[in-house]
Amino acid sequence: MNDHEVHEECMRLLRDGMPVPAPTAFEEGRDFLPLGLDVDGDVAVVTFLRRWEGAASAFVEGWTFHRRDGEWRELGGAGGSVPGEPLARSSSGEMGRHLLRYGSGRTVRNSNRLLPWGAKWVNEARLRASAEVARVRVGTRVLDVPPHGHVAVVWGARRGPVAEALADDGSVLDALDLDRTAVPGRARA
Repeated sequence: MNDHEVHEECMRLLRDGMPVPAPTAFEEGRDFLPLGLDVDGDVAVVTFLRRWEGAASAFVEGWTFHRRDGEWRELGGAGGSVPGEPLARSSSGEMGRHLLRYGSGRTVRNSNRLLPWGAKWVNEARLRASAEVARVRVGTRVLDVPPHGHVAVVWGARRGPVAEALADDGSVLDALDLDRTAVPGRARA
């Protein structure tokens, strides 16, 4: 997937949303699979699972966007590997909790400013939800968890939000402060 293909696929997902049902396997001739999309006001993130021939593990990348003058503008991206089976969902017992952050990125939203101070940032986090999690609540947004368990979260505020893992009945299973360093912790009982 070259830069033009990445950009076109991101624009399509921002315009049309994620495919329903979410893809669970690579299509013939494509080395990428859309994993997640999140929009928070005028900022957005799109994540992809990439496969590389000969690579030992899959690679997930997140691309951030800012909407200016009614148009989505690409800010940049970040990525990293995903351990294990990237499209198989694990239980909270196997994961150690209900919600894990396995990647994050940060891009400057207002890079055209004249002075170096006053930068505004767009942050994104790549999360993995256990099999017991139906939705993830981030502030007032509630994101459905696709069958593969990957959830992308974006924010433009200075302070990162808290992501809450919700069961089918809406009860909170776990909470993860996205402003803190990702460390294993205990899930809520």
